[in-house]
Amino acid sequence: MSTLNVNGQKHTVDTDPGTPILWALRDTLGMTGTKFGCGAALCGACTVHLDGQAIRSCITPISAAEGKKITTIEATTDGRDRVGTAVHAAWVKHDVAQCGYCQSGQIMSATAFLKSLPKGKQPTPAEIDSAMVGNICRCGTYARIRAAVADAARTLA
Repeated sequence: MSTLNVNGQKHTVDTDPGTPILWALRDTLGMTGTKFGCGAALCGACTVHLDGQAIRSCITPISAAEGKKITTIEATTDGRDRVGTAVHAAWVKHDVAQCGYCQSGQIMSATAFLKSLPKGKQPTPAEIDSAMVGNICRCGTYARIRAAVADAARTLA
């Protein structure tokens, strides 16, 4: 048995401690916003936050999350997360999503990046690209992603 703090709520999961966080979220807790992409931490579709840091949940075991806070895409859409709200609004404004499969991971990476910036700092295009490099978009909307992240940063300033 493991206890996970997901989006501010405690959950007990009866799963092997080596089970990736992704499968505990999706299969055990029914939180399907986090996607399975490659299973090797290469595409970023499974990105969640662990104590505020963007991680790949497909390779991170639930044992690594004991005593830490997991934040999923579901928590960035409930209006309580100022940065998540700004990122979601920018995503819509810039029409980022096409197929949408990678978007939860993209949004989670963008949110972690913007939260890591000093207050009021406007990221350069190169900084945005560097922060988002671990997220692959099969549809190639990278220019729109960069514009959305920059727009969210301006909104937050």
